[in-house]
Amino acid sequence: MQTPSFHRRTFLRGLGGAVLGLPWLQAMGASTKDSPPMRMVCVGTHFGFVPSMFFPKEVGSDYRASELIQQIERHRSKLTLFSHLDHGAEGVGGHGGVHAFLSGILSKNARGFAEKNISLDQKAADHVRHQTRYPSLQLCSGKDGGSALSWNRAGVALPAIHQLSRLHGMLFASADAQEGSVLRETLESKRSVLDLVREDAGRLQRRLGREDQQTLEGYFTSVRALERRLEQSIQWMDRPKPLPERLLPKGVDELDFMERVPLFYEMMGLALKTDTTRVITLGLTDLGPNLGGFPITRDYHQLTHHGKVPSYLEELSVIERFHFQAFGRFLDQLEGEVQSDGRTLLDHSMVLLGSGMGNASSHSNKNLPLLLAGGGFRHGQHLQFRQGLTPASNLFVSMLQRFGVETDRFNLSTGSLSGLDVA
Repeated sequence: MQTPSFHRRTFLRGLGGAVLGLPWLQAMGASTKDSPPMRMVCVGTHFGFVPSMFFPKEVGSDYRASELIQQIERHRSKLTLFSHLDHGAEGVGGHGGVHAFLSGILSKNARGFAEKNISLDQKAADHVRHQTRYPSLQLCSGKDGGSALSWNRAGVALPAIHQLSRLHGMLFASADAQEGSVLRETLESKRSVLDLVREDAGRLQRRLGREDQQTLEGYFTSVRALERRLEQSIQWMDRPKPLPERLLPKGVDELDFMERVPLFYEMMGLALKTDTTRVITLGLTDLGPNLGGFPITRDYHQLTHHGKVPSYLEELSVIERFHFQAFGRFLDQLEGEVQSDGRTLLDHSMVLLGSGMGNASSHSNKNLPLLLAGGGFRHGQHLQFRQGLTPASNLFVSMLQRFGVETDRFNLSTGSLSGLDVA
């Protein structure tokens, strides 16, 4: 069968003059009043952690906390550490494999999967959908927003919010009546574009080869997801946002890394507390200018390639201890919020900390540093698995099940994770 050819500037046209541009083709946890909802937070660093500073030597509940775990020792009874979980061959690729942290699948290998390389957070967000103002929030500590941890079922990376001022506005600031009217009109005009061009789309799809059909279907999936978000925005426009509990300092978007990260965590806690969203992803990237405000002399990336040089490790430990100290304060915030059932917000929030990078010094994506806090699991242990036999995606299956998703598979998983039980 000869593959038809189309001009690059091919559009789908439908009723009412609607026009939809095309991608490049080869041819051219619900909750009830009595049960607080479950939340999910995924925090990922782009450079991993030094293995010797992260992993305890002992297994089980009597492990001695490593240097980094000592920073959150007060939460020991509500967290679990995991050893020898990774994404197997899919994780190979050095820094290029970091984007597979929450999916287990490299984007370049996603075509053969039904849900492409959908990430854990977006699988959970699909389950929540319209129950909150935002199905999910994707955040990034870097000032350039360079984070690719969240992927939808069409295999598209979701952009991350990196301006604290914008995040604060999304959570708390309300548009005035005139702005609201303009926004509503704009949203209404963008609804059902795909429906208007559906007949034209069907004719085009029948003329394409199989690979182009898959590409086009993935594109349509993204358009449908956008339309659902627009519909959700309209539904939530008339519902008032909560009043802010604090004002952000002036010039907040120009703050150094050390000052920005705690503010991201604080607003994440407020977003969960107000049920503005139940799914949040935070990417912790490079330090930006001024070495992030840290008392160090070398760039973060340079330090991660330490080669066990003592001076490099000493400076790198300053950054990694900071990560755990900030994470610990976030857990403090969640633990301090009591829910309607008498348990804390941490008990109703699964908080994953880790990376798609196992050992940045050797560019290894094996044995990922992973810990899970909260969520009502039976914690207080270090679980160790046999290298290469248990996918990290098995942990994600257990998290999705706890979130309320009826599934026994997620991407490359072989089932749920043994040893991680609900309390």
